[in-house]
Parts: sequence; C-alpha cells; structure tokens
Amino acid sequence: MHRGLSNLTHRIERTLDQRLRPAMYRDVEPVRVEAAHLPGEPVPASEGLALTYAPFAVGQPWGRAWSTTWFRFTGEVPQRMRGCRVELLVDLGFGTGGPGFRCEGLAYTPDGTPIKGIEPRTAYVPIARPAAGGERVEVYVEAAANPRFDGTVSPFGDPETVPDVLLYRLERAELAVLDEQVHALVLDVQVLHQLALTLPETDPRHHEIRRALELMLDELDVADVAAGAAAARARLAKALASPAAPSAHRVTAVGHAHIDSAWLWPIRETIRKCARTFSNVVALADEYPELVFACSSAQQYAWLKEHHPLVYRRVAEKVATGQFVPVGGMWVESDTNMPGGEAMVRQFTQGKRFFAAEFGVEPREVWLPDSFGYSAALPQLARLAGFRWFLTQKMSWNQTNRFPHHTFWWEGIDGSRIFTHFPPADTYSSDLSGKDLAYGVSNFAEHGRATVSLLPFGYGDGGGGPTREMLETARRVADLEGSPRVCIRTPAEFFAEAEREYPDAPVWSGEMYLEYHRGTYTSQSAMKRGNRRTEHLLREAELWCATAAVRTGHPYPYQELDDIWQRALTLQFHDILPGSSIAWVHREARQAYQRLAFRLEAMIVEALTVLTGPGRVPLTANAAPHGRDGVPALGVGVPAARDDTVSVSSTSDGTVLDNGLLRVRIGTDGTVCSIRDLVADREVLPAGARANVLHLHPDTPNKFDAWDVDEFYRHRRRELTDVTKIEVEADGSGSARIQVTRHDRDSVYVQTISLHPGERVLRFTTEVDWHERETLLKVAFPVDVHAAQSTSEIQFGHLHRPTHTNTSWDAAKFEICAHRWLHVGEPGYGVALVNAGIYGHDVSRRPPGDARGAQPTTVRLSLLRGPRYPDPNTDQGSHRFEYALVCGAEIADAVREGYRANLPPRRHLGGQPVAPLVEVSNPAVVVEAVKLADDRSGDVVVRLYEALGGRASTRLTTSFDLADAQVCDLLERPDAEVAALAPISVEGRTVALALTPFQVVTLRLRRAAGRR
Repeated sequence: MHRGLSNLTHRIERTLDQRLRPAMYRDVEPVRVEAAHLPGEPVPASEGLALTYAPFAVGQPWGRAWSTTWFRFTGEVPQRMRGCRVELLVDLGFGTGGPGFRCEGLAYTPDGTPIKGIEPRTAYVPIARPAAGGERVEVYVEAAANPRFDGTVSPFGDPETVPDVLLYRLERAELAVLDEQVHALVLDVQVLHQLALTLPETDPRHHEIRRALELMLDELDVADVAAGAAAARARLAKALASPAAPSAHRVTAVGHAHIDSAWLWPIRETIRKCARTFSNVVALADEYPELVFACSSAQQYAWLKEHHPLVYRRVAEKVATGQFVPVGGMWVESDTNMPGGEAMVRQFTQGKRFFAAEFGVEPREVWLPDSFGYSAALPQLARLAGFRWFLTQKMSWNQTNRFPHHTFWWEGIDGSRIFTHFPPADTYSSDLSGKDLAYGVSNFAEHGRATVSLLPFGYGDGGGGPTREMLETARRVADLEGSPRVCIRTPAEFFAEAEREYPDAPVWSGEMYLEYHRGTYTSQSAMKRGNRRTEHLLREAELWCATAAVRTGHPYPYQELDDIWQRALTLQFHDILPGSSIAWVHREARQAYQRLAFRLEAMIVEALTVLTGPGRVPLTANAAPHGRDGVPALGVGVPAARDDTVSVSSTSDGTVLDNGLLRVRIGTDGTVCSIRDLVADREVLPAGARANVLHLHPDTPNKFDAWDVDEFYRHRRRELTDVTKIEVEADGSGSARIQVTRHDRDSVYVQTISLHPGERVLRFTTEVDWHERETLLKVAFPVDVHAAQSTSEIQFGHLHRPTHTNTSWDAAKFEICAHRWLHVGEPGYGVALVNAGIYGHDVSRRPPGDARGAQPTTVRLSLLRGPRYPDPNTDQGSHRFEYALVCGAEIADAVREGYRANLPPRRHLGGQPVAPLVEVSNPAVVVEAVKLADDRSGDVVVRLYEALGGRASTRLTTSFDLADAQVCDLLERPDAEVAALAPISVEGRTVALALTPFQVVTLRLRRAAGRR
C-alpha cells in the first residue's frame, strides 16, 4: 500500500484550529460593557460592585500594571438561543499562552457571589443550560492587570518602577451558544490525534486511528460543522470505544493547581489567584462529580477564609464530599534546604492543625512538587508528624544525573523511611494530553515491578487548575486502546495501592540534592538573615514565655506565637526564602521580618522582666542549649568574671593577636596570614595561604538568574586585597579586633576580625555596601586538613558530603547548603566554620598542580549575588555577615558554636537569676524547643535530638514537679509507634531515655497539680 500523498497530520491540525474550534461557539450576541478603574490596591467585592461605572468598549485598552478594573457586562439572552447552552465569553486581552501569567479576573453576580475565574482556557461564564430566552444578564468581573514576565530584566516587579502604560485591551464580550456536539467532536479528534502521534508507525493502532480521522474529515462539511458534528462523532466512536490492553499502565489523575504563594506576583495577588482558581474548581466539581482536586498549603485556605468567605464555604462543602482534597499538611509548600529544624516541624504541625480544625481531615502525604531539593531530615520529621507518603517531581529537573527511581523508599539521616513517588510525566500541571500520558509511561522507571503512577493535571504556578476539557479528556482515556488507563482518584488512594503493590521498592538514602537552582542558597541575602534571626527569636520567646508561665503563672501568649509562627512560615515559601521572587515580594518580606522581630523582642523582654523581677543586677539570659560563661543552658544568671585578655602586637608584616589558645597574624593586606593553634601546636592554615579573603566571580547563569549558580562561574576569580584602612582596637572585655576597610568599584567592604579571651574561635564580621550586579561574592578559608568529606548541619543533625569529585553525583554538588555550621577534618583535628544567617557554601581540595602530600581543604561562604531577574536590583545596598572559624573542632564543638553564633547572650537588668525549666545530662543530646502544649493544657513540651550521629543516653531533669511524662508525635499527641522508638522511665523530676543517631524526641511533661 502506498504512503499517503498528503500530510494527514497537518490536515487534522488545521481543521482543528481553523474549522472545529472556531465552530464551538455560534450565534453570538454583544453585551453592554461598563468599567471602573482602581489604580491602587484591590478592594472587597462589596466596594467594587458599588463603584461608579462608565461606558467601555470592546477594543479599548485598560490596565496599568498591578491595577484593577471592575467590568460590568449586561444584556439579555435572545429568544433565538432558547434551549441552548449559553455562556458569556470574556477575553480580557489574554493573547497566547495559558493562565496565571497575565491578566485574569473573577466573575461575580450582582449580589457579590463569586461565580468562577476568567482566564485563558476558561474565559467563559455560564449563563443558562438550557436557556429559556429573555434571561437578564448582569455579570461583574474584577480584572487584574498582572504584567507578563519573560525572563528578561523588567521594571514590572515593583509598583514604584512600572511604566505608566495600559497593558491590555478588552478583546471580547458577548453571549454565545456553546455547541456541545461540536465541543465534544473537538475533544474526540484531539484525543485520538494526540494518541496516534505517540504511537509508532509500526503499531496497527496508529494507522487505525489515523484512518478513522481521515474518513471523518472526508465526510465532514467544514462549511457547516454544526450540522455534521454528530455524524462525525459517530464515525470516530469505534476508535474511541476500543479498550486498553490488559497490561496497560495505570495512571491516577489528580486535579491540581500549584499556586505559588508569591513569585512573579505579591501575596495580595496570590490571595486573588486562589479565589479565582478555587471558584473554578468548585464550579467544575458540580458539573463533573468524578473530579478530585488536591490542594496543599493551609495558608492559602486561611487567606481564602479571611478574604473570600463565600468561596471558602463552597470549598468546605467539596472537602466534605471528597472532591476538594487537602494534601501536604504543611502551612505552605516551603523550601526544605534552609528552614531550621523547629521551623520544619511547625510547617507540618501548623498545617495539620489547620486542616483538622477546619475540615476534620489529616493529610497523610507530604506534597512538595516544586521545592528546590529535599533535606535528608524530612523522612523522620514527616513520619513523626503522621505522614506515610511523599510526593515531588522536581528531581526531574536535575541537570547532570537522572534520578534512578520514580517509586521508592526515601531514608533519612536517622534511618526513618517514607514511601515516595515522583510522577513520571515530570510535571505537576499536565493537561492530560497524549504526549504527557505517553511520556509518563515511557519514562516510568519501575516497569515490571509497579504498574501505577500519579499525574497531577491542571494549570499551575499562577493558578487556573483543571478545565472541563481536561475532565472530558480523562473520560475518553479512561479505557482507550494505545493509552494508559486513566482514573481520577485521590492521592491517598493512589499511594495506598502503590505501596501495597511495591512494598520492596528500592531505597534512596540521604538528601535529594537538586542539581539546579543552587543560587537560591544566597540570592536576596536579607531573606536568609531574616529567616535565621526569626527562627531563633521564636525559640527564645517560647522558652522564656514557657518558663514565665510555669514559674509565675504569667499568661502564655498562645495566639500571638501562633500568629508569628504562621507569618514566619509563610516567608519560607519556596520562592520567598530562596530569593527568587519580584522586588515587591522581597520588600514586603523584609518589612515583615522587621515587624516579627519587634513583636518577638517585646515578648522576650516582658517574659524576662516577669521572671527576674525588679532590680539592677546585670544578668545574662542564655537561650542556647549549652551553658556559657557560668550561665546554664536555657537559664538566666550572672556571667562569670574573666581576668584574661588578648594581647596585640605589631610587626613589619602585620598585626598579631594572641589569647594563649590561638595566635593569629593579620597581614598588611588585611587578610589572615596565620592561625597558630597553641593547644594542638599546629598551624591551621596551609603554608602561604590566606584566610577571610573576599573572592569576586562573574555570575551569569545560562537560564534562571536568581535561581542558578552555574559551574563555569569558577573559571574566573578576582581577590579583594587592596586596603583603604586598617584599625586595631582592644575593648574593656579583654577582646581585640582589627577592622579592615576596602573600596572596590562602587562597593565598600568593612571586615572586622575579633579574638576573645578563652576561645579557640576567631570571629569575623563583614559589612558590605554592595553595588555589583551579576557578581558572586564569596569569602574563603583554606585550612590545612586533609578532609575526605565535609559535614554540614541540617535540621536535627548533619550530613556528610564528599570533597572529591569522583563521580558526576559528587561533582554536581559544587555549591551546597549548610545551616549554622560546616565542619572539615582529618583524624585528630578539625575546624568548623559557623555563621549567623548564611546558607551557601562550597568545599574543595587544592586545585590541580601540586600532587604532593596531604591536600588542604578550602571552605568558602557565599555572601552575595547580583542577579537581575526577576528583581533587577537584587541585594543592592548594605549587608552585615557574621561568621567564625572554630579551631580544633570536633562535631560537638561545631554544634555548640553554631548555636552560640545564632543565640548571642541577652543582657538583662533584673533582680534574680532563673534556673532552667529543664536540663539534660548528655551534651550529645540537644534541646531544640521548650514550649507549652498547643492544646493549652499547660503541659510543657520539650523537643530534643541526638546531635552527633551516635547513640546517647540522657537524663532530662525538670525544675518543676512532674505528674507524668510521655513521648508523643510532633503534634503532641500520644502515639504508640512513636513511643516505642523512644522508651522512657520517669522517677521524680527525672526522665531517662536513650536516643539513636539523630533521633528527634518530643516529650510532653504534665506538671503536678498545684505545684511549680
């Protein structure tokens, strides 16, 4: 048989685009258009409906960036549309492309009831089905002139810089009849054509489908599509009725609309995006009872409840029917690299508490489809919070190495495992196209062992969600030859089946490092410092408020702390904390961190004042988990006096600081030329090396400016060694410091080097007035240790990473994330670099060229970047960084100094010391949180963990009488499985327990009645 002489693919696609889709709507009737413009912030619907409206015409421009225009569309359904499905079609000026990244709107009835979102792909408002004729039409649309971003430098990310131009033009406003037969024909053709394109030409099914489509086209009169639509559908019915093969892969399809809580829009716009998308979903759920829509992020539900209560009520109704499914159990879909341990706990507990209180549900799956890598602490925390399963697809973005599994067990640093799935279609916003379905099947790594995968469908990032076309497609591919079987159901149903089917799935141990977006550890430095400081202020506030409540009966600020935690957790969203949003988002975040710090400082001072009583005794409050200067951990005391000092001497080649433990020489160029550890009797720096050296690199990644640091940045480097001024000073505390000022181009760098008595710690402060762009600033510490691996603090423990590049997996980790400390060492000696608000690091061996002997190790901190998209002025201005080099450090020293760097002693004038509420006997066990129980029972909750990676027995002693103690889950509930992992014994005021490596234990301590 001859091959076809014409291009059937082009024929099908042209007919779809130019004949069938335009014929879906017919018999249009213009409506009257009026508009009211709001140049500033949005107003509630009640105010928008009451605005003064003026005549407006189709074709007229509207919408300065970020402004709102309220449209009123009025008219009447003509009698000729009687018996038909009538819709109002509104094109706000969408242009090409999907929803979420351009103008969008929310339609309302005259009484202010939301109807649905108006967006590309869903630009209709239902009017009547069927129409009686004569119905009066009055629809209001709140239209947002959200600007488009294309990845290039743009002024649109900040209201202060947007140009004064109108961005959009109203393109369409009319009533029209939706021809349901033509609409169905379009979907029939689309599904079969897409399926045929995925099948090889050697497959008879490929030719069967194309022959059916060709015969249909031969018979269809394209001049009168409506008249022939039913016959055309009948011609395709046999091809659509052929069932899938018994061995066909099975796809669980889940409606989805990943809405970034902030990104190329501010939070205020996210709130409206949620209202538009969720209105669409509940409307679709009425029409399609099979729809299941999974939605994470308790914060988005909370916004909806506050700002759009009518939509929220509809959502709650659909949660009750099982169509709208809360998933994830987190406050937001946060970053997981940088949030601290307790913050990750609260992401889970705040999210789960909200879903339980509002809907009586408890999600069992962690749902993080778009975060930029996944901490190895997550499996344990998720299991302790009551989760069974974990989902993401982001690891498919790896640039270098393909992740080997789609369904597997993920093992954390403590050995906990969680059943994990990656949707093999590598997307969280499928349209259920033949291409997505076929790719998901061909890409699935578990064939022969597993037969089911999950596919989220619906427009995402900027919202939109599923469409009726997607749901119609799902019906057609439920059981279709050549396609996987598609069934819409809940994520929990999928996971339960997948785990039953594949209990012996392979194990991935350790972090899931994303080989991409490494710049997010550094971009928007104020986000990093604000996050770190807020986390530690919250620790202090809970500790001192709990202590005050137990000791004095002072009211514990439950609601205030909840509110602050929720605001802080929102700022950990995976485009806010990573620094990848527009300028507007980050300006608001900086202001939010300032407000949170003010509230927390006031709370801390109030609690300490209550605790210490009146007086002028100079006290120190030590919220750190280790004692210092005679003040106990978690207590308040008078610091021990010191009479030792640091000597300062000048030489021809610099200045020497000596405290009897370290002898440090700072050269004439202001860099550290020598650190002699007098205790270990060894030089810390390699011969001829200098430390605290500022490195500048060109930083022009290939694709995503704020997100990426690409490997080739290392090909060029410039060191800052020119000195403007060096000053030496000693203070009354016996410490000594050297301040080095450097000017380079348009930026100023002031580096302070400090040595204190009694410490093997050299402390640094670097203040930068930064005016560089597309430049990466690092500070380098070469150390004379032959380290095979670096050890980085993560949540509730630490992680080892190789310093070599033996494999592509090793080489890809050229930029890594660490929390308060990073340690490198060799047997017998190590050093730690601790910091107060820095996350990006790199660790390397000596560059090739000297192959003799032990290879020194260089640790660098990433301080600043200057990306130009999406914020063209990222990090311009003043910054302050604090870090320290701990010499002769074991891991325990790194843990201790990391806490100290982030919880400086708090000076307070009062009348008396305060004993700690709790003390632990083993320094390997660290107290991470002390608070009162969330249920307001007055029970004391203590969260602690094993910090060194070994087994540790400890005794926790309270300073109050104990009635009972129990091990609970992270939500402070009794849990037999959790308790079995950490058996305890209680005697008097002492709880004895044994912890396994990196184990996190939450103790609930019930106080004896009437006793303190």
